[in-house]
Amino acid sequence: MIYLDYAATTPMSEDSLDIFNQVSRSFFGNPNSLHDAGTRSSQLLESCRTELAELLDCGHKGIYFTSGGSESNILALSSLIDAHKDKGNHLITTVSEHSSIYNFFTQMEKVGFDVTYLPLDEYGQIQLEDLKNAIRKTTILVSIHHGNGEIGTLQPIESIGNILHQHEILFHCDAVQTFGKVPINLNKIDSLSISSHKLYGPKGVGAVYINPQVKWNAQMPNTTHEGGFRPGTVNVPGITAFVTSAKAVCDDRIKEHKRIDGLRAALMDKLKQLPITIQMEGHPTDYLPHILGFRIDGIEGQYVMLECNRYGIAISTGSACQVGNHKLSRTMKALGRSDAEAKQFIRLSFGKHTTIEDIDKTAEAFKKITDRFFLIEGDE
Repeated sequence: MIYLDYAATTPMSEDSLDIFNQVSRSFFGNPNSLHDAGTRSSQLLESCRTELAELLDCGHKGIYFTSGGSESNILALSSLIDAHKDKGNHLITTVSEHSSIYNFFTQMEKVGFDVTYLPLDEYGQIQLEDLKNAIRKTTILVSIHHGNGEIGTLQPIESIGNILHQHEILFHCDAVQTFGKVPINLNKIDSLSISSHKLYGPKGVGAVYINPQVKWNAQMPNTTHEGGFRPGTVNVPGITAFVTSAKAVCDDRIKEHKRIDGLRAALMDKLKQLPITIQMEGHPTDYLPHILGFRIDGIEGQYVMLECNRYGIAISTGSACQVGNHKLSRTMKALGRSDAEAKQFIRLSFGKHTTIEDIDKTAEAFKKITDRFFLIEGDE
């Protein structure tokens, strides 16, 4: 199979698998236990915390391990909002956040918070003027993702952070799609979420960074794990495998960025040569190279995805976290696409195992799929 759905999840690397097995065998003690087995696990856990902090260029005291990106988002937001709700009840986010964040904010509206959902321009970015105009005296927190998981557009998070810090407003950033892919400057970010399985690490592991100078409230009273941030026995083998894979990805980031961008450009060129109308989605310059989102005029994305699967090629019709709810992509609708256009959207995403041969075979498959579709349509 040609796997082109890396934005949904990645296969574990061999190094990550090996370290997971080694730690599972040798460091099985609960890191909160006071005996030697627990102490050894605790020491390894703190070593992982320090190493991840170095990758993020932040203090290790601000790192909290979680079960993944969704829990990281929810715990970070709820912990910060709860600690600062005395300052106001206004929150700001975008219409195209990951479902974990979007659903969290819709729930906040039900319990008395006022939420502003910023619109997107035609390329998927927010406008800084819209953000400035949305700020009120009662605004306590803004949550804006770094990179869109469907179309790959990057948000200007440094400029956003500068604006929010001038107004003393907390800034949470979902960096699940961008960590290890593009540089991240935490200087003006109060809270950041990342996930292991986007980086060739195990599923069920993630992390949150919260600026140690920022107050947050524990969401489960008397929790002892992770400094009170999250209850439950800490997954030391998973965390070690996560940090192992994250370090490898970060070390190879610049070279891999260039390689993946080349593959993306090659596929775009080949698709544009086909006798079909293709509409690329996303920003022309501020984008994640591993994500390519587009529409084929006249063909629903679901059909293309199923036909690709028949040819042994795995692609998607958008975020895996929205599949199955039978709703149109919020990102596509935010870009101003009609319902019919939104249904045409497909996403291909590349990773370290993607080759130029995969790109050539994918382009050939798209030609066969579209030729057959329009031949059948013409016959009808």
